[in-house]
Amino acid sequence: QVQLVESGGGLVQPGGSLRLSCASSESAVSLAVMGWFRQAPGKPRELVATITDDGNTNYADSVKGRFTISRDDAKNTVYLQMNSLKPEDTAVYYCNAKRYRRSWYNYWGQGTQVTVSS
Repeated sequence: QVQLVESGGGLVQPGGSLRLSCASSESAVSLAVMGWFRQAPGKPRELVATITDDGNTNYADSVKGRFTISRDDAKNTVYLQMNSLKPEDTAVYYCNAKRYRRSWYNYWGQGTQVTVSS
């Protein structure tokens, strides 16, 4: 069972920046895909960004050019650098990891709150 622990959320003013971190309990080398999702009140959970084990990235259109996902497999950690934050970025952000062991397994962190408000 892979455990994911997020950190770095908080309150920030519009236009500000935050960096989220997600540490895995197991070697990130074994995790084919790591990523971030978010869920705002009353809305479904949505993809923010993903990164594969060979460094390919994918972003939601709403965050392209503002957010950057990266991973440090030596530290078993994935990051989400969020710049030019907007009030509509307010949500609980969840770390996600996918691993293949004869079938795909999906793991989630507990979530970290990001609030963008003046």
